[in-house]
Amino acid sequence: MAAENPFKSILKSLEKPDGGEFGKYYSLPALNDPRVDKLPYSIKILLESAIRNCDEFQVKSKDVEKIIDWENSAPKQVEIPFKPARVLLQDFTGVPAVVDLACMRDAMNNLKGDSNKINPLVPVDLVIDHSVQVDVARSDNAVQANMEFEFKRNKERFGFLKWGSNAFHNMLVVPPGSGIVHQVNLEYLGRVVFNTDGLLYPDSVVGTDSHTTMIDGLGVAGWGVGGIEAEAAMLGQPMSMVLPGVVGFKLFGKLRDGVTATDLVLTVTQMLRKHGVVGKFVEFYGEGMSELSLADRATIANMSPEYGATMGFFPVDHVTLQYLKLTGRTADTVAMIESYLRANKMFVDYSEPQIERVYSANVELKLEDVEPCISGPKRPHDRVPLKEMKVDWHACLDNRVGFKGFAVPKESQKKVVEFSFHGIPAQLRHGDVVIAAITSCTNTSNPSVMLGAALVAKKACELGLEVKPWIKTSLAPGSGVVTKYLEKSGLQKYLNQLGFNIVGYGCTTCIGNSGDIDEAVASAITENDIVASAVLSGNRNFEGRVHPLTRANYLASPPLVVAYALAGTVDIDFDTEPIGVGKDGKKIFFRDIWPSNQEVAEAVQSNVLPQMFMATYEAITKGNPMWNQLSVPSGTLYAWDPKSTYIHEPPYFKDMTMSPPGAHGVKNAYCLLNFGDSITTDHISPAGSIHKDSPAAKYLMERGVDRRDFNSYGSRRGNDEIMARGTFANIRLVNKFLKGEVGPKTIHHPSGEKVSVFDAAMKYKSEGHDTIILAGAEYGSGSSRDWAAKGPMLLGVKAVIAKSFERIHRSNLVGMGIIPLCFKAGEDTETLGLTGEERYTIDLPSIVSEIRPGQDITVVTDNGKSFVCTLRFDTEVELAYFDHGGILQYVIRNLIGAKS
Repeated sequence: MAAENPFKSILKSLEKPDGGEFGKYYSLPALNDPRVDKLPYSIKILLESAIRNCDEFQVKSKDVEKIIDWENSAPKQVEIPFKPARVLLQDFTGVPAVVDLACMRDAMNNLKGDSNKINPLVPVDLVIDHSVQVDVARSDNAVQANMEFEFKRNKERFGFLKWGSNAFHNMLVVPPGSGIVHQVNLEYLGRVVFNTDGLLYPDSVVGTDSHTTMIDGLGVAGWGVGGIEAEAAMLGQPMSMVLPGVVGFKLFGKLRDGVTATDLVLTVTQMLRKHGVVGKFVEFYGEGMSELSLADRATIANMSPEYGATMGFFPVDHVTLQYLKLTGRTADTVAMIESYLRANKMFVDYSEPQIERVYSANVELKLEDVEPCISGPKRPHDRVPLKEMKVDWHACLDNRVGFKGFAVPKESQKKVVEFSFHGIPAQLRHGDVVIAAITSCTNTSNPSVMLGAALVAKKACELGLEVKPWIKTSLAPGSGVVTKYLEKSGLQKYLNQLGFNIVGYGCTTCIGNSGDIDEAVASAITENDIVASAVLSGNRNFEGRVHPLTRANYLASPPLVVAYALAGTVDIDFDTEPIGVGKDGKKIFFRDIWPSNQEVAEAVQSNVLPQMFMATYEAITKGNPMWNQLSVPSGTLYAWDPKSTYIHEPPYFKDMTMSPPGAHGVKNAYCLLNFGDSITTDHISPAGSIHKDSPAAKYLMERGVDRRDFNSYGSRRGNDEIMARGTFANIRLVNKFLKGEVGPKTIHHPSGEKVSVFDAAMKYKSEGHDTIILAGAEYGSGSSRDWAAKGPMLLGVKAVIAKSFERIHRSNLVGMGIIPLCFKAGEDTETLGLTGEERYTIDLPSIVSEIRPGQDITVVTDNGKSFVCTLRFDTEVELAYFDHGGILQYVIRNLIGAKS
């Protein structure tokens, strides 16, 4: 049972300078422990949370001691509980979260529990931002047109979320058309310090999108988790996590002229990938911090998933306070934040002598060493210096198919395809740009790169340069603030002139919402096997993500996106080759259109103003006419419509009883899929458009849905039937069973048939067979997606055996009752001689108390081979979830048990 907080003696009053008090707070200096002074700032946030929530039940005194003794305990991979201050959702992940909450209410009701207990116990901020499909581009009417398409396609889903905002307490829903979740979080939702009923504590957040880490740039501890973990956190369960190591990243000097924050983040991503920071926090410090704006910091923090860290954390300092004032936080709020953080020794004041922090490892970067660059063509950490891009591109054409190769025969590399674009003669070559998108929370929150892009557009227009009409150009700001400062600066008209009209406010090209490429362009690509390019200011460029027809996808700063759109190809050396020919017939080079840092700084200083943020966010919760006209049912239990193809009651709690099912092994399982390295959640999770020949398309057509109304998988994440059919449906999936063929199929071993992954899984299920998956290293890297775990569970997968797992994905597998196992170091399917055609038995004790986190488990095959794996249940809490059949079942039984 919960007990009184043993740390109540350090609960102090925080006085206001002019008398009175801000509130009470748990004082870390009052611990009088010298170890606390040397802790990284990011670890202090974990410490304060553990102290504040210590009840000797969910959080114990010994957990607090583990964190205080971080320097010694972190290397031992000890487990700690963590209770975040709030939870952040976007609509693609918000819909299944609200579906699960509604379903849990039904389950509680069926088990005679109090269904109204299923309510978020911490604030939940849900921003609808993932529905913007670029149907209409290069048009002054694009925003309204795309919004109308958005509401037509997503009316049922939006209505469900609106119902949820009324049915559940403590849930704020930000309507569509407001912006990208992470930018809204940075500019508006981030509290930095909470004041709840007079108790002050640091803001911290877990979100169902891996780029939740963007808020780390504001000094708020935040990272991505699986949807199932987030739901448990909403319901008051502590998150169980391994106390992380912290890599100190020291910055010196300042960026050279012409170098952008995007160049910096791509450099940092490559450095940290090389260093190895998976499962760790990265904490930035040093004299170079004063040269980085808050937006620059947020750009670096945003890409934490790409460099593999749990967080890329920037402690609060004067730059943070200035940004809070700029974005319209009140003077009283900013004063409270500064007073609290100074009192708790969590504020960095670079005018004072710095206490040397202890870090697990150290990395350093001189900012002047950063050079202009892009990343690609298939991974965000494959950085290419701009000056080497042409050489690198030709190497990619030559190289065998892989992350840096397309294997285009030499004789075909200079192929020119002639076609007609709406009556205009046009040509396509390998490397030609067909999509150029200024998109994504990574960059659209940063005024310096957004105004930098606009300045490039201005110079280009004045010199008479144009973008070819068949290149699909778009601009998707992360909030209405961007539009306000682009309009005030007078620069938006130049972006419009080049085709970078605003298409909407939300996630677009970066998550695959690119919309269709013109049919003439698409035919030219597919009929001639052209390696076409997309250039986007995003954070992800995994194969098949941006658009099915762009095999080369490069991440670049917004001004570079404009430059590559003007050039029309990535096969160019910007130093020596002209971007185009101006109105007077003169060759125009990259240097002629690139603004200086001084020009950009002056544009930011003159045009980015506090009243813009205040005006944008005063109206944000009022919605828009289309949202406000949505009529939704009342009531706390949802009335499921069995005919709906958007919202469907999932089977997670079917036949659930109060008794946990207990631990279980796997017997004589077939291998459903046999993978190599770097299978991402983009390969696993349903994402992007629904292919006309896929099992999901068949399901929709059987229910009378026309192909043009298929919408995306993301928009249908509230329907488990569609999502199960879309699991492993990626057109770029490489499955060893297919002997080099690429696509979403596998072999059903008993019959030898080659069928879709879904059909094979259903055959195995109907025959009463368990299935497993074999995989290589970094299995599940990429976005934090609950469906990458829910989908395999619904397909009947009981275990995944891999060389290594991405952090969030492994924890999601556990949350859905799937057993994660790792091959021993130096071993994999190749060294062990496994073909995947064997049948696999994994023996586990039937009593969960007899299983230890990380223990060795022997896997036996039906041909007499056996090998030892590490069981990747990493904590005792994860074993409890496994015992209950999953995390949500665990929560329900505990809530009913608490009531009784």
